[in-house]
Amino acid sequence: MSACLQEASLHSVGLLQDTNVYELQSRQFVNRYFILSNEGTRRLMAFPEVVGFDTYQCMLPATVAAMKHLFPSGGKEVDILTILRGGLNYPVEEACFRSGIRVSDIHFVSCERIIEDHIITGLEIKYEKLRITRDRTLVIGDIIATGDTLRLCLDQVVDRFRRRGGSIRKIFFFTIGGTRAIELMEKKTEEIRRVFPEFEGFECFFYEGIFTVYENKGVTGINVPDIDFGWKGGVVAPEFRRYVLSHPYSILEKCIIYDGGARRYEIPVHFREALEYWEGLWSRADGIDPRKLVGEKLGFEEPLSFPQWLAVNRFEDLKDDTLSALWADETALLNNASALSLESIAMQRIQAIKTNLQQYE
Repeated sequence: MSACLQEASLHSVGLLQDTNVYELQSRQFVNRYFILSNEGTRRLMAFPEVVGFDTYQCMLPATVAAMKHLFPSGGKEVDILTILRGGLNYPVEEACFRSGIRVSDIHFVSCERIIEDHIITGLEIKYEKLRITRDRTLVIGDIIATGDTLRLCLDQVVDRFRRRGGSIRKIFFFTIGGTRAIELMEKKTEEIRRVFPEFEGFECFFYEGIFTVYENKGVTGINVPDIDFGWKGGVVAPEFRRYVLSHPYSILEKCIIYDGGARRYEIPVHFREALEYWEGLWSRADGIDPRKLVGEKLGFEEPLSFPQWLAVNRFEDLKDDTLSALWADETALLNNASALSLESIAMQRIQAIKTNLQQYE
């Protein structure tokens, strides 16, 4: 388990506009961290078939709910910082408009990963557009896996504001992201306060969960380290866990999002990536233990008692009578996983993805 989560527990904030809002709390946190769970983001993150503008639409209700949680009466003023291109997936400008929040400026920073043979070998900032003023509140949306992109962009933005006499008051961050985001934001708050003592910190909203990244190629041998997201060691909203279990084979997907940029702007690339995973799983099916694979996806390899399961998932402080049923369903899935035919499941997914791919080629 990530060190940042050792003393953390999940608390329900409530239901806001059909979005379940949770806060992850710990005495160690300087910042505030929330999880949003909505029908749209659950569908987005469970099915790689959700592509194009639909991905944006899926995220809008939860983002509006978060904005109204932050500013119940509207009437505030913020800047948007878009980290190209992943940040364009996040409907923060429209969410601000729908929540009565004025966007005074939109800044852009381009940061691209350099990937060779599925390994990130570096990052490069190619473009920036910043209008520097004082006492700005920034709203940012982007995927966070390792956090390297955000770290580089924040360093550059803070430096530009400092050099040109501006300042940053607060940062609201929206992400499909992992636990490393917390470690990064806790550290960055300390660093930014040395530059801007008035900096109040981050309020970060995760969609459906605070995930972890694979450290190796996983049970299948084909996951991508430091890019693919998983559940083990993270905090996943009960609604999302329940949703995935109720849709056959979603639990076995490569990861919960594939590439966030490609699935909206380079849809054939996205589907080919999904296809590559399922074809790889099909070709290796005879050598993969389905029980170990399901355990890897659930985040626990052996059945847990209900109290153990609550503790592993950081659910101990949730007052939710349905959690025992969810625990029982996950335990049953793990116990019965050996009967799954990975070859058959992979072939069904391959056929479905090929059908979708044909529409875009």
